[in-house]
Amino acid sequence: MRTPSWTEDELLLAGALVVKNGWRELRTRDREVQELSALLRSLPIHPPEAFTLPNFRSPDSVSRKTTDFMTNHGLYKGRATRCGKPTLLMIEAFTEREAEMLQAAQAVEDGIGSGELHRIPPQPDEVDETGASAIEGRLLVRRALARERNPKLRAQKIKQVRQREGSLRCEVCDFDFARAYGHLGEGFIEVHHTTPLHVSGTRETGLDDLACVCANCHRMCHRCRPGESWRTPAALRERMRKSTPKGGH
Repeated sequence: MRTPSWTEDELLLAGALVVKNGWRELRTRDREVQELSALLRSLPIHPPEAFTLPNFRSPDSVSRKTTDFMTNHGLYKGRATRCGKPTLLMIEAFTEREAEMLQAAQAVEDGIGSGELHRIPPQPDEVDETGASAIEGRLLVRRALARERNPKLRAQKIKQVRQREGSLRCEVCDFDFARAYGHLGEGFIEVHHTTPLHVSGTRETGLDDLACVCANCHRMCHRCRPGESWRTPAALRERMRKSTPKGGH
């Protein structure tokens, strides 16, 4: 078995280490590298056989990845090491949204440290049809998906919206399943977790963190694009507004 490619979660944590070190590489014997190596080997995202490989996320491999981050950053004047597109995208994300990405890395570390992310089983759609997960990492996507699929929370959110609005409509496009499909669509809606992944942390999800959306808009809220965060209904609604031709419907 070949050593698995670095995932977004792993690149996120490695990038945070480099950024905290002033965009400088770290050596194999550095305490931070040793600790990150141990943390990466604990992430629940690789098959068990990967952990039998002697160099799987070893301190040496972690140190080399920090070199990739340093030498491929725009401020570095020397020769860049060769690395894949995911690493370059992560460098770009940290360059443009440093505080947000550091917060995302901390959320992953907190989730692993608390054991929460180990307890959540893999979720459908945590990786999209292109084979990519959000730049913040699959584990944060997994947690958000698990929370929005919580049956109790979903029922409470639907009840709240019905009491407040009198009907269930998509918060993005106003689609009403009951109006379109009659009795068949009565009470049907999907629930989306609106809180950005990097700030959701380990706190309990509240009803205000959820939104009622149609299946199409929900899919678009989840669809991944390099460097983009979890989309809120408001952000998707604004995107639709800008994409609609003038005079169109």
